[in-house]
Amino acid sequence: MLLKDVRFACLDTETTGLSPDDGGKICEVAVSVSKAGQCLDEFTTLINPGMPMHPDVIAIHGITNEMVKNAPTFDMVLPQLLGVLDNCVVVAHNADFDLGFLQYEFEQCGMRFPKYPVIDTLKLARKSGRFEKNRLGFIAQQLGINCEGWHRAMADTKMAEQILFYFLAELSKHGVTTLEQLSEFQCKRWKDLLSAS
Repeated sequence: MLLKDVRFACLDTETTGLSPDDGGKICEVAVSVSKAGQCLDEFTTLINPGMPMHPDVIAIHGITNEMVKNAPTFDMVLPQLLGVLDNCVVVAHNADFDLGFLQYEFEQCGMRFPKYPVIDTLKLARKSGRFEKNRLGFIAQQLGINCEGWHRAMADTKMAEQILFYFLAELSKHGVTTLEQLSEFQCKRWKDLLSAS
């Protein structure tokens, strides 16, 4: 599929812990859908995780128990989330983290998380070998992308989206025009792929 025709859904979650295996739940989710660099749709909401959050977690993302007290539960936002993600390639920074939580939350609702194609900006950054540190905010700072609100879902989503656009522009200079090619660049070292072309 040509990249200019792809609907990219950049997403991020904020959570009550580091893993659903340890009882962590989603407390905020954000999605920004774009095609050919143009924003088509956005969705963000706080989510009531049904459990109190530890002060250490609150210190990271700033989402308090009071803020989520009257927020919808995940099952209430699931239909809208599915609608936003429909027919999209999912993009996230450290996608395994976010997708692990989403898969868990879907399972709790008696559903299976759809098998979307996934582009991970963390993998692209690592394979490019261009950054001193590969954390989202550090890459954004290095690229001159606004980092205000780092660790809130929509702010992180927008950073990942801008980082994706950077990679798309850089790789287009080397003839990367399809989703299949882009996927390969997140799995292998860029210099190896470029030297082979």
